Amino acid sequence: MKQYIVDAFADKNFEGNPAAVCILEKWPDDLLLLNIAKENNLSETAFISKADCFKKLRWFTPGGEIELCGHATLATAFVLINYIDTTKENVTFSTLSGDLIVTKKNGLFEMVFPAYDLKPVEIENKLTQAIGIKPKEVYLGRDLLCILESEQQVIDLDPDMDKVKELDGLLLQVTAQGSDVDCVSRTFAPKLNVDEDPVCGSGHCHIVPYWAEKLNKDSIIAYQASSRGGKLYTPFENSKVTLSGNVVLYAISDLYI
Repeated sequence: MKQYIVDAFADKNFEGNPAAVCILEKWPDDLLLLNIAKENNLSETAFISKADCFKKLRWFTPGGEIELCGHATLATAFVLINYIDTTKENVTFSTLSGDLIVTKKNGLFEMVFPAYDLKPVEIENKLTQAIGIKPKEVYLGRDLLCILESEQQVIDLDPDMDKVKELDGLLLQVTAQGSDVDCVSRTFAPKLNVDEDPVCGSGHCHIVPYWAEKLNKDSIIAYQASSRGGKLYTPFENSKVTLSGNVVLYAISDLYI
């Protein structure tokens, strides 16, 4: 089995968010997919198969299958367009979140995701205890979105992962207005056995709609302030978030299974 490891939302290796992309001959049982994801120990491993002409795309974290992953989708499109079928400029994947289209444009890879509906929720004591600071505002979509006072608060945040597991939402997104970009953020995913996601594409389907409304902009430049860091260019229109970024190859390998 051929496997590619690439860094998405990155200008060079060791930046952005790494993802593994596995090219299957046919779909095996789910336990094997999960074990590969555990062995890779990356935030996400993507799987596509020759059996369905690379139409179906699935994502696994070390903790199990997930319904949506932005950076691993970009990574998979990068592999298909650059190494499998070099005549393509766009690909369409069938996923648990519906069809996703990725297009290569001006050297970047971009895809359109539906924005999550956000509802304001109370700031509970357990949240303040989990992240060590009281947010300005809190919203719930798929994930819990916390708005902090400053960029530095986002950078300095050191959550208690055991307590984060007890919070509502699948992931914890924290964000604040940026100084050199429109917004900065970090993503924590202990429920998926990933303490911090280096650059979370799907998380920006929460973050971008908030800042687009707050800043009265139809396009947001976002920076994920993890240790690796990553920049996203994110137009927002008609409740759709376009995630755009660079992708670079790190490794190609064979899995002997």
